Amino acid sequence: MKMTLDSLPGSSGYLDMYPERKMWYFKNPYVLGLTVVAGIGGLLFGYDTGVISGALLYIKDDFEAVRQSSFLQETIVSMALFGAILGAAAGGWINDSYGRKKATLIADVVFALGSVVMAVAPNPYVLILGRLLVGLGVGTASVTAPVYIAEASPSEIRGGLVGTNVLMITGGQFLSYLVNLAFTEVPGTWRWMLGVAGVPAVIQFALMLCLPESPRWLFMKNKKSEAISILSKIYDVARLEDEVDYLSAQAEKERQKKNDVSYLDVFKRKEIRLAFLAGAGLQAFQQFTGINTVMYYSPTIVQMAGFRSNQLALLLSLIVAAMNAAGSVVGIFLIDHAGRRKLALSSLAGVIVSLAILSGAFLADSSGSTGGLGWLAVVGLTLYIAFFSPGMGPVPWTVNSEIYPEAYRGICGGMSATVNWVSNLIVSQTFLSVAEALGTGPTFLILAGIAVIAFLFVIVFVPETKGLTFEEVENIWKEKAWGSGASTQTLLERGYES
Repeated sequence: MKMTLDSLPGSSGYLDMYPERKMWYFKNPYVLGLTVVAGIGGLLFGYDTGVISGALLYIKDDFEAVRQSSFLQETIVSMALFGAILGAAAGGWINDSYGRKKATLIADVVFALGSVVMAVAPNPYVLILGRLLVGLGVGTASVTAPVYIAEASPSEIRGGLVGTNVLMITGGQFLSYLVNLAFTEVPGTWRWMLGVAGVPAVIQFALMLCLPESPRWLFMKNKKSEAISILSKIYDVARLEDEVDYLSAQAEKERQKKNDVSYLDVFKRKEIRLAFLAGAGLQAFQQFTGINTVMYYSPTIVQMAGFRSNQLALLLSLIVAAMNAAGSVVGIFLIDHAGRRKLALSSLAGVIVSLAILSGAFLADSSGSTGGLGWLAVVGLTLYIAFFSPGMGPVPWTVNSEIYPEAYRGICGGMSATVNWVSNLIVSQTFLSVAEALGTGPTFLILAGIAVIAFLFVIVFVPETKGLTFEEVENIWKEKAWGSGASTQTLLERGYES
């Protein structure tokens, strides 16, 4: 049988012809289990993002130098982000060279080591070293988990499964707030807060030893028998045969044109440049529309709104984190039903309105009271999370896991994740300074303006990839780069036969 775009395994045409072969989210426990285990990397990502805000309060109590130096405080927070930038940049190469499984194991070892170093740190400088190691692990995991999950997922549920990794990120942030509260009265408070992060890394390391490598990576490395053994646990016999034929042809094509892909190669091919622009742009806008400003500084924002009680600020921040996690669950359902593009656009529209409400509340509130305007700021904050978390939370990571050809998936995923972490660092390091210089209201207005630009960016540069095979997505970029006839001609010239 000659394979056309409409008959490729997992395509909409294929599933229309063979509806009994269609997968759904809970149909295969093996795929779901693999997703959850890989998603522990997201849990580490989220936990580290959230835990440092609470731990820093107690670190200042233990170390006089930290209490007296804003620079040391900023370095302790930002060193993990700096490590994540390096980890993400290297993670793409590690993924392509050694595989998704080994990359995950390496990330777990580095993260667990960093957690131990932080927990026993005798001075701020050893603590900073531990933060660097944890960041390296988080950065590598942030590249690896989405790609590993996407490559083992049937195309019709790929978005929801990759979205599960984002749920783990938001769940990790929520867990960090709970841990911060739980250890407030325990001796060695911040050491427990930071050290306990190593436990999920050890658990993931043990479980990953029992899980397989990505079947697509194995095909690329000409380990076909191992890949087929894994695919047989994912698909029924009828679809398995079609998937194997398709992946064999794909792997052979990639091997012929790949050899070794470098970072510069990403910018030499027009279709890869377009894909990277869309992927990296989404990652940048995820941060520049303010999400980690909200997560890092939500207690501060709540206090800025007039709620001076630390306890009340922490409680409201916990609610924000819970809503973020709940929104991720909604996103898992919507991303394979509404689609990536529509979900991103509706999410950004809500974010623009929410940021406008936040800006208006702070601009109008000059008295510092906890009356209606204070609550309006909290409502704006809550609406922001409600709109952001189902859309711009999962969409950038999902889109980046599926828009690049096999040969470029690791390296482009690493580069776009690096863009995310660099953007994260810029926003987290500048938000409070900008808020002090311009005022909180104008700062949120700037974020709203960036969200408008993000909305237009998605309309112009981001295609819909819901339910498409990797081959179909690749051909979208070929059409954008070379015209509507390019992808069809290229596919037919290859003449896939099975």
